[in-house]
Amino acid sequence: MPDGTKRSTEHWFLLLVAGGGALCLVAIALFLEPDSRGYGTHEKLGFAPCLPMKLWGIPCPGCGVTTSVAHAVRGALGQSLRAQPFGLLLFLGALVFVGWAGYGHLRGRDLGLTLRELRWKRWAIWAALAMLAGWVYKLAIVCGWLDIG
Repeated sequence: MPDGTKRSTEHWFLLLVAGGGALCLVAIALFLEPDSRGYGTHEKLGFAPCLPMKLWGIPCPGCGVTTSVAHAVRGALGQSLRAQPFGLLLFLGALVFVGWAGYGHLRGRDLGLTLRELRWKRWAIWAALAMLAGWVYKLAIVCGWLDIG
């Protein structure tokens, strides 16, 4: 660091999570062929089908996220958005996180200290609202309230 101080353990953990997590996300998403239904791609990883979809024909709040990320990593942002807007947001958020961590590291910041200063409650509320909006969108598609062609 420019001022000669040592960075926290949290800094190095966040740097590892940013780089390693993004690399894993991209590798897994590239490995998976997005399901043409707009959901269910997670089943190719050995996970069970979406229970609410199976039992009642309605999607769960995360329905389509894996499919959306699999499209996004291939650059098919329109298909990603159609599958689940929240999935596209998560993918883009992961890229922003990598950029934030790399930039902060190169600028000599302690990422652990910087992260502690964030207003987590506000971020959590926005994330919950985005997830809810994505779920309502997915419900509208699956239930036929919205025809996106």
